[in-house]
Amino acid sequence: MRFPPLLFIVCILVSCILVYLDRPETRPQALTGLRAGFNDLATPVLDLGVRPFRGFANIGPWWKRQFELAEENRALRMQAAEMRAWRDAALSLQERNARYREALNLQADAAEDRISAWTVADRSNAFVRSRLIDAGSEDGVRPGYPAVNVYGLVGRTVEVGRSSTRILLLTDINSRVAVMADRSNARALLVGDNTEFPRLEYLGAEPDLREGDRIVTSGDDNVMPRGVPVGQAVRDRDGRWRVALFSRTAPIDLIWVWPFEPVAAPETDPVPEELFNEGAE
Repeated sequence: MRFPPLLFIVCILVSCILVYLDRPETRPQALTGLRAGFNDLATPVLDLGVRPFRGFANIGPWWKRQFELAEENRALRMQAAEMRAWRDAALSLQERNARYREALNLQADAAEDRISAWTVADRSNAFVRSRLIDAGSEDGVRPGYPAVNVYGLVGRTVEVGRSSTRILLLTDINSRVAVMADRSNARALLVGDNTEFPRLEYLGAEPDLREGDRIVTSGDDNVMPRGVPVGQAVRDRDGRWRVALFSRTAPIDLIWVWPFEPVAAPETDPVPEELFNEGAE
């Protein structure tokens, strides 16, 4: 069958007119209203017709999600059972620890003495790692106090104003903290180098340290209290020991400033000369 040339030309012209009228800036208002009205009438019909197909398409994902939820629920039940066992062990150790403290007449640091504050600014850049908190000298903050969050040590206070304080983070290049391995008591110095994993220096030739060892403050520097959680021991690509900080687990938002007074050096009086003379005699 031969296609008439005139019909071909008419189809081309009609197509050009439709393309031209479909442009938003050249579309007549009457055509726009007619098109919108047709869409309003067609949308409910199309939605009603597609509902059965949509339901059939969602059957597979729905059952798959049910199996995933059942598996997740089973895993959560197992974790809850394990947590109950750890809770009982923690309560037992807490009671034993209280008896030991009573026998040794040790005074524990009261948690209510800690000063709560929120971080209001991040002062970190290429050379400095610090946070600004909304508590200062009016709240009892003093320079050198440790700053902790719910996971562990964050840093210490260095610049204290009336209502604000700058926290020097453990990752700062100027940070130095005496630490030890909780398992073996291996001593080291945690040195910040502006990376997320501070270095462990002065470990010794053959330190008793393993991957994953819990690192806490040793208190040997008389700057931090003993036993504050810091992180876990890890090795970098060069084999050097570093610490994956516990405080990296979540953003540093809520901070507790721990009032800690270093132990003062004993006052020494000069020995009288007569004691030297008596010893010589």
